[in-house]
Formats: sequence, C-alpha cells, structure tokens
Amino acid sequence: MADTFNYRIDHHGSLVRPAGLTAARAAGDPRARAAAERGAVEEAVALQRRLRSTVVTDGDFPREDFRSAVLDSVTGLRRTGRTGADGLADWVAESLPKTDGPLLTDWADVLTGLTVIAPKVSLPSPAYLAATTYRPGAGVASARELGEALAEIVRTATALLVARGVRLVQLSNPLLLDQLAVDPAAPGALSFEDALAVDALAVRLDERPEGVRIAMAPGWAAPDTVDRARAERLYAEVGADRWVLPFDRGTPAELDLLRALPEDRDVCLGVVDATVPDLEDIDTVMTRIDAAGEIKDLEDAAVSPSRGFADVASRPLLTAEEQRRKLVLVETLARYVWGNEF
Repeated sequence: MADTFNYRIDHHGSLVRPAGLTAARAAGDPRARAAAERGAVEEAVALQRRLRSTVVTDGDFPREDFRSAVLDSVTGLRRTGRTGADGLADWVAESLPKTDGPLLTDWADVLTGLTVIAPKVSLPSPAYLAATTYRPGAGVASARELGEALAEIVRTATALLVARGVRLVQLSNPLLLDQLAVDPAAPGALSFEDALAVDALAVRLDERPEGVRIAMAPGWAAPDTVDRARAERLYAEVGADRWVLPFDRGTPAELDLLRALPEDRDVCLGVVDATVPDLEDIDTVMTRIDAAGEIKDLEDAAVSPSRGFADVASRPLLTAEEQRRKLVLVETLARYVWGNEF
C-alpha cells in the first residue's frame, strides 16, 4: 500500500492522452467519449500501479487542460475563442464565479474504487486563475475579489475530495516562482501579495485527516536568482503541507528554494525533466539529491517529474512511451534514495 505520509513517488497529475481517447473526444459522441474516458482512466491507474507510484491520478484524461476541473464547473467565466502561445484557451471572468456542482468527486470515486493506492487530484490555484482571467471592466471589481471567490470554490472542493478518500490534493500556480526572482517579472493582474493571500485561503482546511496532504506547485522552473525574503514569505503565508519544486537543472537557485523551505514542510523534488525525451544520468541526479539531503531531511521528501506531461491535452510534451520511461526513472531514483520502504 502507499506510504500515506510521504507519497515518495509522485507526479503532477496530467498524463499523455491515449490515441483512442483523443479520437473519441474529436468524434463528438458524448456516450462514446464517456466510455473512452472511463477506459483510459482504468488503464492509467493500472499503469501507475505497475510503475509502483505511491499516488494515482486520472491523468486529467476527462479534461482539456489542467485548469478545466474548475473552469468547466463554474459560472461567470467565458471562453473567448482565443488561444495563447502556451496552448491554453483564453477565458475571461465576467462575474464572480459560482459552482454548478461538486468538482471532480465522481472521478475521485472512480479512483478509490479502482485501487487502494492513495488517490491524488490536481487543481489550478485560485490565484493563478484570477491572474489569468481577470480583465478590467469585464464585470468583476478586482482581481483580488475574483481570486477570493475562486479560493472559496477550490477550498470547498478540496474538503469534499478529502471526504471522498483523496489523500493528496495539489494546487498548481505556474506564476509564483517568477515572483521570487531578485528582479521579479511584472505580476500581472494579481500582485504578489494578493496572490499569496488568495492561495493561502484555498489551502486552509478545518480538518486534515491523518495522511492527507495539500501540496502547492509554484512553477515549473526556478528563477535565475532567488530573493530569499520573498521565498520565505511565500512558504510562510501559503500554508501548504508539501511544496512541489523544480529540481531538474542542478542550479544554485533550486537549492536556494529548498533552503528557504521551513523544516515542518514536505518537499517533492521534480528531479526528472518532463519536457525532453532523453533520460537523465542516474549518478548526476543522485548527486543533486545528495546535495538536497544536506539541506532538507529526505525523510520529508519525495521525487517526481518536473511538471505534468500534458497540461494541455492537445499538446503533450512527450510520447506515451517516453513518458513511461521517465516515470520508471523516477521510481528507480526513489529506490536508490529510500530502498523499498514505500
């Protein structure tokens, strides 16, 4: 069974969609699509079990991209028809969002029914959604107000998912690490301070059953240099149990992100690059992990790929076979670090 405390072998949640699922979605038949999604999720769970993952996800197979769990389930946000350079469809908030119903609980039930391994669900952070969907004059008074409304939706969804057996919930905000640079990029619609306040609201749960972890993935790559004070502020104000940090480049900044992390927080090190097919040299990665072990107790750590393999369904970063090899490598590295104690 999974180690319900550490979840040593992790991944961000999104996996490369199988060809049959892609074809079923394109065909437009709702029943065929639903059947294809269920079959694909069952196969994905079986794959994760074979690869000895200590968490299982639905691969984001029922969704268009990593934001869809929220965007497809709320009112007040409209798809504009434009697509950004990152492949993500553009959405705009025209009123404060409200939910049409629970988020992802049906798929959480599927996961808990398929395996005893700890189910994991990934959600976009409310600060990320607010920063990317707020438009002045579109109908919402401020990005902060939008973020707070989204935070309540995500927090409520998290509590419901935990009640249905989900043991690891990851919130992803790809914008946060850029704000930790010594010379940070423009924050966009939501200031750094407001982003921290909004995401802090989302990770607060009144009760955390034993073994439950709320994780935050603040970005896919460390900045060139890290402002230690801003990093410490991020960790202090956003009370996530686990921080999923990039650790695949071997840069001083990656170690600086780890140095700023409080001792009482878990860390998941993204040690394998999910964007390139070539496999990392094990000795090189182990040297990096050894350096991390001089900063952070590895008993409070886990390993994963650097990011999701297909945060946008139509734009996978690798092939399914390349993805499998990367996940096998993560499992191998975990056994080098911790033996068979999962």
